[in-house]
Amino acid sequence: MGFKIQKTSIRLYLIKPDLYPDPRGFCSEVYKKSSIPGFPDFPQDNLPFSKRGVIRGLHYQIVPKEQGKIVFVPKGKIFDVALDIRKSSKTFGKYVYAELNDENKQILWIPPGFAHGFQALEDSIVIYFVTHNEYSSIHERCINFKYVKWPLEYIVTSEKDSNCPELYKAETFD
Repeated sequence: MGFKIQKTSIRLYLIKPDLYPDPRGFCSEVYKKSSIPGFPDFPQDNLPFSKRGVIRGLHYQIVPKEQGKIVFVPKGKIFDVALDIRKSSKTFGKYVYAELNDENKQILWIPPGFAHGFQALEDSIVIYFVTHNEYSSIHERCINFKYVKWPLEYIVTSEKDSNCPELYKAETFD
């Protein structure tokens, strides 16, 4: 089993895993350390379900509890976003997005130093593996979701995400 890896413009990777179909369905590896050299281990996995229009994010954790994420969608369709929050980067404040869904079966790798969020384009189950550190509420930060141009006008978000600061007021990476 293997992967096709496409590097994006700001240090992220879009991964297309090989699929092995048979009459029962298919099998695919979401992650295999030896197939993607340099990727860290994953101490925590998360599985949110989001209804159409829901925006989750833009979330990240600061040092020393920073995280990277591998994100995929086993059911549904999302507009997945990673925002560069590394102040020393030439791409600081820029974001990339990918449509992840159960048809294209693509996976997005987001390293530490990026805020992450997504909008469910339909009712969706999302799985993401986080690297380096488990969730730490005292190290969690966020950037207001309005920084991104989302594809759906219909938006549902949490009160917490609605009150995130704008990028220029947020605590970011140096």
